Amino acid sequence: MLLQPLMDKLTQLHLPAFRKGIEEQITNPKYSDLSFDERLSILVDLELLQRDSSRLNRYLKKARFHLDAALEDFDFSPVRGVDKHQVLELSHGGWITNKLNVIISGPTGAGKTFLSCALGHASCRNDFFVRYFRTPRFLQDLRLAHADGSYPKLLAALARFDLIIFDDWMRDTLSLAQSQDLLDILDDRYGRSSTMVVTQIPIDAWHERIPDPTLADAILDRLVNNAYRLQLTGESQRRLRSSTSMSAT
Repeated sequence: MLLQPLMDKLTQLHLPAFRKGIEEQITNPKYSDLSFDERLSILVDLELLQRDSSRLNRYLKKARFHLDAALEDFDFSPVRGVDKHQVLELSHGGWITNKLNVIISGPTGAGKTFLSCALGHASCRNDFFVRYFRTPRFLQDLRLAHADGSYPKLLAALARFDLIIFDDWMRDTLSLAQSQDLLDILDDRYGRSSTMVVTQIPIDAWHERIPDPTLADAILDRLVNNAYRLQLTGESQRRLRSSTSMSAT
């Protein structure tokens, strides 16, 4: 029987969805009325869908998002202060193609992290290479990289991402070394790739959290001047969910 050698070759060619589709067509009589071209087209579509899904899963795993968020689940009510059309436009990824930045700001619990992860997820779907970081932990990783000599390797790895998301940006006052490290990273990315920062600290208060005025000017210059800004408002979503949960009990 020639079927098994064919199946083995499809396995060798790494075409698992194509192989599974053939097995389905052989056992399911509904395909008998279709032409060869129609059946072949179905098999090719199955393989493409499988590859797209696998690639997206790899991108999402590599991104390490804090939340599994989607824009379809974001609350765009007027009280949130966000322009829905602007967010949907950003979800298409043109700003990443153009090497621009995004700044998401607002009070604690306003949904900044959710929105950043949702936009990051959309970016992965658009075939961009994304990485999410909590800034305080990222700064610890930088310190360890200096200590073990892997700092140049880390910089090279970061430069490969189309988009890096820094959550909890400027939550704590930076040291001089941390400021220089962040400038190194932003300098590598400026005009070459995109950066998103998520913060509850107003931009005009960043200066006082960076010990050297020259470094502060340089960091802001590489982040702010070419950035879209999303300012979230409204009550804490965590508090609202907690109140709703308590009232339902």
